[in-house]
Amino acid sequence: MQTKDMVGFALSVRDPSGSARWFAEYFGFAVNVDLGWYANTTSPDLAGVSLDFLARDSESWPEGVRGRGVSGAMVAFLVADVDAEDRRLRAAGAEFALDTVTEPWGQRRLQVRGPEGVVVEVLQVVAPDPEWSAANGL
Repeated sequence: MQTKDMVGFALSVRDPSGSARWFAEYFGFAVNVDLGWYANTTSPDLAGVSLDFLARDSESWPEGVRGRGVSGAMVAFLVADVDAEDRRLRAAGAEFALDTVTEPWGQRRLQVRGPEGVVVEVLQVVAPDPEWSAANGL
């Protein structure tokens, strides 16, 4: 398979409308379609990529996964200034799962708890720690 692009992904949730509104409120996504059982969102900064939410019991899901919720899912956004996003998200009342931290592998990141178990990571690329890089063969 030769992939040309990624156009989006969907998450299995109890409340597609509520999940879509959460991403609109905290991350500026537009809710383009909201059918109750299905909601489509896009970000003005990510042309051509959609984040969709489908009701867990929707017939769109194959039988083997129908009825199951999100577990262990993380959505990550790369930003220019993670500290500015930290301040903005705190002011907006987001629930933090991980306070902003600088990682030795070259990321400054934070995590907030999204709807229905989704974790949203916001990260900025920074210079990696030279000692960490050398110790890990990089």
